[in-house]
Amino acid sequence: MDKKYLTLLAKEYPNIESAASEMVNLSAIRSLPKGTEYFFSDLHGEYEAFLYMIKSASGIIRRKIDLTLGKTVSSAEREALANLIYDPEKELKRLKQAEAITDEWKRLTIYRLILVCEVISAKYTRSRVRKKIPKGLVYIVDELLNVTDDVNKDYYFEKIINTIIETDIVDSFVTSLCRLIHSLAIDKLHIIGDIFDRGPRPDIIMEELLLMHDVDIQWGNHDISWIGAAAGNAALVANVIRISVKYNNFDLLEDGYGLNLRALAVFAGETYKEDACTLYYPQTYDDNIYDPIDAHLAAKIHKAIAVIQLKLETQLIHRHPEWGMENRDLFGNVDFLTGTVEVNEKKYLLRDRYFPTVDPNDPSKLSDAEKELMTILINSFGHSGKLRKHIRFLLSKGATYKICNGNLLFHGCIPMDSSGELMCVNIGEKRFCGRALLDEINLMVNRAYFTKDESADYERDFMWYLWCGAGSPLYGKDKLAFFEQYFIGEEECSREYYNDYYKYIEDSEVCKKILRHFSINEERGHIINGHVPVKIKDGESPVKADGKLFVIDGGISKAYQKTTGIAGYTLIYDSHSLSLAEHKPFVQGDNKETPMIRVVEKLGSRANISDTDKGAELLERVEDLNELLRAYRNGDIKENSD
Repeated sequence: MDKKYLTLLAKEYPNIESAASEMVNLSAIRSLPKGTEYFFSDLHGEYEAFLYMIKSASGIIRRKIDLTLGKTVSSAEREALANLIYDPEKELKRLKQAEAITDEWKRLTIYRLILVCEVISAKYTRSRVRKKIPKGLVYIVDELLNVTDDVNKDYYFEKIINTIIETDIVDSFVTSLCRLIHSLAIDKLHIIGDIFDRGPRPDIIMEELLLMHDVDIQWGNHDISWIGAAAGNAALVANVIRISVKYNNFDLLEDGYGLNLRALAVFAGETYKEDACTLYYPQTYDDNIYDPIDAHLAAKIHKAIAVIQLKLETQLIHRHPEWGMENRDLFGNVDFLTGTVEVNEKKYLLRDRYFPTVDPNDPSKLSDAEKELMTILINSFGHSGKLRKHIRFLLSKGATYKICNGNLLFHGCIPMDSSGELMCVNIGEKRFCGRALLDEINLMVNRAYFTKDESADYERDFMWYLWCGAGSPLYGKDKLAFFEQYFIGEEECSREYYNDYYKYIEDSEVCKKILRHFSINEERGHIINGHVPVKIKDGESPVKADGKLFVIDGGISKAYQKTTGIAGYTLIYDSHSLSLAEHKPFVQGDNKETPMIRVVEKLGSRANISDTDKGAELLERVEDLNELLRAYRNGDIKENSD
């Protein structure tokens, strides 16, 4: 081993005793059960549902409460304890207002929280648990969690709890215990794409993810759209505004990210003042609290930004013929004199034929007012500090795919052709497929955002292709029927067809082939996807290909719940099994509906940290320390006895 590296390692472990002690410690950690991994997908801005899933660990915390206290505590009291753990500040405030907090309540609650915490922390080292406890309470909590004298345990608990009550630190102590339980319940969090769009506040979800200790994100096409907008892609700036307006999410734009829509509102009001804009009224699943906007004005804003987006998309299609998207230039092929367009050799009359900003001889050309407006909007996106923080987090924690503990995670698909072979995609003058395609996209996305000069113009343009291109692994459909849905409204031309990958996801041999392509053990590994809502009400299952693949988009988004029949899945991978939690629609203030959790794969033996990627890292560290020990004993490196 390189002596320079061993010399650096010796600064951290300056003698035989410290190096040997750390080897023993790491070996002990490797023998512990693996932590619990949680997989969520397609959150789509539904922050209330997501926060509840996180705080409840998708029903696992309630299971632990029932396991620990089920024989001695009533169901109603266990439910009350669960609600306290999920949201301690809110619940303590409610109980105080109801004058329900007595000394007896304090004693019982602290005692029960400690018992639940003991069960959840059992798989972790004492030092790891201590690191998660607030500094001022480390000693007290650590002592309560590690009482070994069963004979005097109750007496010891009583003395400490009485002191907590007498010193009036019950609120902070209870809150800290609840947060510790949250932190220990979810060891690792995987977000399989599409945090943004449709739901009211993806920014609140992003703020919660920033607090998580171990999280990764596999970008979805909606996430890419926001990254591209923040990078300055004008078509994607228009796209994310259009979708936000379509779902009445003005609070997200103006209160969440501080984006100034005044110029857009003025432009839309003046340009379409004679237009009823009846096709453009927002779909309202959630009300705006901070920025309520008149529905008629919202419809005008919606139309204004949709027309601008279509112009900008036409420009991109013409600029990049190598993408093969000429058939998507519908707006550029409209006969504005007759108000018709031809799609698949059939002529359709447009549902809306009033386009005062369109030059029929050059439909993709922005008017002077539209150019000025887009400059304002692009600058507003670029100056949003909160958006910048969130995009940098998406880039630092995210990628097109991740291989973790023998599983392959990605949002959409690995593009395939009709014969089940990997499909190649043109990027510039080169062609990429499979893993090489996803790796190239990772580089392009980072370059698009971080390289501010014109040398990355192609990458910024390509972000739009990733949003909706037929070869995009994040999108995975033949087209995005934006134009057809808005202006034609006929199912025959609005239908979007999935990439052939989705035809093969029921075939275990194809799934194994994909796993091999990513150098993953095909017998033990799994593919975990989102993107396509599983219609459980139609008999569909999230478990595909004899358990080799999971599709965990179950409709957290309110916009999908009528289609799916449920409100999302959580895939839970602990040391014993893989389980699916099936969620009911979230109702604020109603926490009685715990998800239905079912085991979908039982592990042959309990998985330890030694079986994980972390275990491999620790083993490598042990081997390095062993080399350092040899160097000390051979005299190649001198011990420091200071």
